[in-house]
Amino acid sequence: MSAGAGADKVLTTDASGVASWQAPAEGVTSGGSTGYVQFNDEGAFGADSNLFWDNINKRLGIGTSTPSSSAKVDISSTNSGLLLPRMTSIQRDAISSPDEGLLIFNTSANRFEVYYTANWHRIRQNVVCPSSVSFTYKGGSVTYGTVMSQAECWLDRNLGASQVATAWNDANAYGDLFEWGRLDDGHQSRDSGLTTTLSSTDDPGHSNYIYGPSPGDWRSPPNDNLWQGVSGINNPCPPGWRLPTSSELAAERASWSTQDAAGAFGSPLKLTAAGCRWYYSAGLYGVGCSGAYWSSDFPDATHATWMKFGACSSGFWNSRSGGASVRCIKD
Repeated sequence: MSAGAGADKVLTTDASGVASWQAPAEGVTSGGSTGYVQFNDEGAFGADSNLFWDNINKRLGIGTSTPSSSAKVDISSTNSGLLLPRMTSIQRDAISSPDEGLLIFNTSANRFEVYYTANWHRIRQNVVCPSSVSFTYKGGSVTYGTVMSQAECWLDRNLGASQVATAWNDANAYGDLFEWGRLDDGHQSRDSGLTTTLSSTDDPGHSNYIYGPSPGDWRSPPNDNLWQGVSGINNPCPPGWRLPTSSELAAERASWSTQDAAGAFGSPLKLTAAGCRWYYSAGLYGVGCSGAYWSSDFPDATHATWMKFGACSSGFWNSRSGGASVRCIKD
């Protein structure tokens, strides 16, 4: 046997490649006390009382070495909080099969949202819904009523409607048809003037309906920041009100007894089959048999998301220069 060899010895080499028999290194020493989670601290095991695993009760403490018995994860801090995942509405909707209870902060809507019952819902306190709202629309003073549906406060009619609907095909309750992102400038009237000249600004400066562009936006270049929240550019709703998100419209739609004009009217919102307006011709379509309602969301740079029933479209998004109804929701 080589010199130096013996029981409990291991053969090692130094930096020059010279071999020798050495006693094995002692066992690795853990950092901190029992329960401290180990981490790499410049090549050695480190630990900190602010990262603690209670192995008996299977609880994790962050900021505390005595995690509460009321939660699997106890985050305790006197000078900082928990930063939730931050993402836009588009990034949120790209999540494949989100788990029930997933909590995020939506940077598009500036609010907390949680996923359950197959939809995203914002987290909020109880809504105070006023009996009526007075505001300026098309240059004149109007007063609309309100209605509660799915724990949200809505205006009781579409923008431009003269009354609450008495039937799903009540023409007096149809209201106006907006291009997505445009302000209350008169273009939404069903008898507005027409032009094929695109706008280079958020305010076209006229009341004509802009139609015919390809791939389908009235503004060039497009602006994704329009209609985003209660302070959004060109928000046509009363102060403190805004366009609903696609999730809010989806939750409303899910409450209908049937997914058609009858189900839409049967909801507390009494939605009407107000029809829509084609982006490529500005012609009216589906009036009295179908309807489409804009949300504030958009899937890409030239389309926006709407809730539709009937034949206005085959999908749940449309070109931004298409015309659809607007039903405002309280922020």
